[in-house]
Amino acid sequence: MPAVCRKARVEDVEPLYQMIQGYAEKGIMLPRSRNVLEKQIEEFVVAEWDGTVIGCGSLCQLGSDLVEIRSLGISEGYKGKGIGSMLVDSLMAEAKRREIPKVMALTYEVSFFIKNGFAVVEKDIFPEKVWTDCIHCKKQHACDEIAVLKVMN
Repeated sequence: MPAVCRKARVEDVEPLYQMIQGYAEKGIMLPRSRNVLEKQIEEFVVAEWDGTVIGCGSLCQLGSDLVEIRSLGISEGYKGKGIGSMLVDSLMAEAKRREIPKVMALTYEVSFFIKNGFAVVEKDIFPEKVWTDCIHCKKQHACDEIAVLKVMN
């Protein structure tokens, strides 16, 4: 049975927390508390395989014309099956539904985002991101993530 994407529900908080925490422990994703996940659950989509949450991603509004893809991750054993692209497509559809033309991400997986229609850009074109999140990040002055952007037609 193939994976399906759907809007996250409150009962998904624990699997989301576990997945995000695993990435955070490797230093490749910002941690999210269970409480924050509960409050932001409507911003998340999940990929489900045979009833199990195996992937996630969220949108965060940074400005009237800009959202960020955050917390995009796939469980080990499910990578390379197109699930990440399904999640991105779902998040892009939500941005389009909200009439937000620009979608950005900070990533270590540049080739994945390029494959999904994003382009590499300079981080400093996103002051909204810098002043909402980056000022709280321990990597603020030595950020090694790459900024990517997709502008919808």
